[in-house]
Amino acid sequence: MNRPLLTILRATALLLAIVLGTGVVLAQGRYTIDENWAQVPGGDWGGATSWVAPDGQGNIVVMVRTAPYFRVFTREGAFVRAWGETPEYRNAHSIIFDSAGNMWATDAGNHVVYKYNPAGEIVMTLGRFGEAGDNASTELFNQPNHVAIAANGDIFVSDGYGNARIVQFDATGHFIRIIAGVQGAQEGELQLPHGIALDSLGRLIVNDSDNKRISVFAADGHFLEAWAYPSRGGLVVGPDDTVYVSDVNAAAVNILRNGELLDTIEVGIRPHGLAVDADGTIYVCDARGQKVVRITRQQ
Repeated sequence: MNRPLLTILRATALLLAIVLGTGVVLAQGRYTIDENWAQVPGGDWGGATSWVAPDGQGNIVVMVRTAPYFRVFTREGAFVRAWGETPEYRNAHSIIFDSAGNMWATDAGNHVVYKYNPAGEIVMTLGRFGEAGDNASTELFNQPNHVAIAANGDIFVSDGYGNARIVQFDATGHFIRIIAGVQGAQEGELQLPHGIALDSLGRLIVNDSDNKRISVFAADGHFLEAWAYPSRGGLVVGPDDTVYVSDVNAAAVNILRNGELLDTIEVGIRPHGLAVDADGTIYVCDARGQKVVRITRQQ
């Protein structure tokens, strides 16, 4: 086949992928991208889809920036229920589930983090509703945006839109330490931390989003290293320490291990919230486009 014809065929295939909503490049065809996974009642989310998380019970929970803030789906995308009309969120930003089935939700606009028990009741609030604090505060946040929970129950809050730090608490909510806390681009400094997770060694992996890198801190809070990958989105660490990180500007999910790139999935949306289910399925939220995309690896 001559080279001009081959070029035309490749361009046509790429255009068809875009038109059909199957994503761009698809990491050399190794992944299937489903933009119509969620069977939303009435076909309208009614607000921006901010974050997504598996609940550990076989369901996928989507956080939406208008009440009801939590929409529950099966893995197949069938709608189960919606809940969470109160308290009112000013910026419903992220959710995660801990190993006990508790859900942690951040309201960046009201400067608080809520812990919900499996019955959907708020059993802990970190921060004070409507009050912002600076980088030195041990009780207040300034637009917290994500949470990670350690195996011993310690709580790590990414306090990133107004401040530049991670705040660590014990399982009862008592302050332990501030990690970073200086806004900048030097080692150990952060420029809008946006997502956090812990690996099997207890290291804290941080989306240092405006520095376009991922910063890694030891369990005691001291800086270890940085990985040069865009990271303004979500962050998940798998059981084998595979790191999944999304970036809204790159429109992609990078998959890493030990700081080395394993794969890049170009998703064709602004992937804000990110989740990885136990079966390896990846979910990303497009806050601007109001959709949740399911990504599965082809067999």
